[in-house]
Amino acid sequence: MRLSPTIRTVATLLAAGAATAALAQSPAYTGPGAQGATASRGHYSGPSNIPQMTIQQLLETGRDDQYARLQGRLISYHGDEHYTFDDGTGRITVEIDDDDFPRGQTVSDKQQVELLGELDKDWNKTELEVERLTVLP
Repeated sequence: MRLSPTIRTVATLLAAGAATAALAQSPAYTGPGAQGATASRGHYSGPSNIPQMTIQQLLETGRDDQYARLQGRLISYHGDEHYTFDDGTGRITVEIDDDDFPRGQTVSDKQQVELLGELDKDWNKTELEVERLTVLP
């Protein structure tokens, strides 16, 4: 059965809206300050040339726009996609878009995660803009 372009467009928009509504109902972070972050899309899970480091190393030697991998825990949520991340050597503010959380997986403040992101160093703030969050076993 052939659908007209208008009906096809309406059907596509309705399907996208239903998918968005379903995602918005699924919280992705459940630690302190959580207010219903959403699930996300899939991502690459193979090897990486981006160095794993500690927060202390990143804060002491990191350059603006440098990519880094950190392992630790999201310990609190501050709204507007901002969290505090702790790895035992220090804490850093991280910015995580809702769609960068693993699809269908809830992340608590007790779980170890790996963050892959880009360091944003300004004169008044330093944070990691996360591009991928992986829950560690």
